[in-house]
Amino acid sequence: MADTSRLQSSREQVVNLLEQDLDFHDQGSNYASHNFHSFPAKFPPQLPRLFIDTLTRPGDVVLDPMQGSGTTILEALLSGRRAIGFDIDPLSLLITQVKITPLEPLKVLQASKEIVRKASIAYSERSNAMLLALEARWDKETRQFIDYWFDTDTQMALMALILEINKIADPALRNFFNLALSAIIITKTGGVSLALDLAHTRPHRAKLVYAESGEILEGIEYTENPPPNLKYATKSLRSPFSEFDKRVQGNLKGLLRPKEITLPAQVFFGNAQKLPLSDNLVDLIVTSPPYASNAIDYMRAHKFSLVWLGYPIADLSTKRGEYIGGEVLTEVAFEPLPEYTSTIITGITALDQKKGQVLNRYYSEMTRVLREMYRVLKRGKASMVVVGNSQMRGRDTETQNCLADIGRSIGFNVPAIGVRNLDRNRRMLPAGLEIDRESQIQQRMHEEYVIGFIKP
Repeated sequence: MADTSRLQSSREQVVNLLEQDLDFHDQGSNYASHNFHSFPAKFPPQLPRLFIDTLTRPGDVVLDPMQGSGTTILEALLSGRRAIGFDIDPLSLLITQVKITPLEPLKVLQASKEIVRKASIAYSERSNAMLLALEARWDKETRQFIDYWFDTDTQMALMALILEINKIADPALRNFFNLALSAIIITKTGGVSLALDLAHTRPHRAKLVYAESGEILEGIEYTENPPPNLKYATKSLRSPFSEFDKRVQGNLKGLLRPKEITLPAQVFFGNAQKLPLSDNLVDLIVTSPPYASNAIDYMRAHKFSLVWLGYPIADLSTKRGEYIGGEVLTEVAFEPLPEYTSTIITGITALDQKKGQVLNRYYSEMTRVLREMYRVLKRGKASMVVVGNSQMRGRDTETQNCLADIGRSIGFNVPAIGVRNLDRNRRMLPAGLEIDRESQIQQRMHEEYVIGFIKP
């Protein structure tokens, strides 16, 4: 009777939560360290905070097994919960670790001034150390990527900054500056690469490029007979030194102070399909899995800064194939799926066999993820899963219904599915602001769903 009453109480709580306005369009997210680095398709921090405040108590364990930019982890930390996060994306791990690590602002400010001062000197003098580091840093394939996307002077400036950052002994401080460097490369607008739209995960190389001085670096032919959309393919390069300094100054405003943290957060490299956690450990899960079929391709943008942090381009391409929702089909373990989900896959397979297999992979991987969530959750506790939908060959993948279907087959109770309307002026998505109902990518990105799973 006690278990039945507890389950009923959890059901009512989840239903009440998912009936609320989950859009949060009128609330800002630029507090604490949430804005340290851009990241595609972030949910607003108010969403996990609502679930954390309502469904847990101080000291409880909150898990995000696919942490992304660490929004859930940071909100759990700020709420006095024990936060645990996992991800296989190296940039995700860096972002989250920096966001949850308190540092002394004066120490950061002093170190940043020295980094910029010394790097500027090395750049202006074309120091041997900088030139040798540029020559030896990358393999041939990575070097080709760097040369295509970064102007020569920009390369030298970034290398000078990296050499100074690497001299810092304190790993927490060094990570802070590495993240600031990454943030000036992966940006909504501007930035120091030759790419446009990096924060939207679909980069394009600028056709017309201006140096900081106003001189045309390339594309002068476009000024004579400019195409109609030239202004959207034009880039004015900015000084990496001034951009780095501005980013550090901005991030300092949101830096966590030691007194703000009552319980530490833990962030690990790990696969959500096989979590290194004990059974019945977690009081709440709040997470957002990737879209199926790499609809939002995180690595496409992330590699622009990760190559500067020491990752070869070939390794990053391999890692991309390991992400949940990827399109690689070799050595994939397919799971038996419940009837409704199998019907959706069959329908898409009839239109496109490869797409059907990709969707089968996605739901198989999510079966293993949900199975792990079920295992690590305590009885009577909830997992709130935020998902976006996908279109394959014009057909709805029904992600929210299929994941609910899979969850029930595993043993979860699914009392409700909430709907969030996306704010396209603030949420970074790979589509324009104008609504185009004929566009497959836009069809799936005007709303998302929050599935409430409860472990009986």
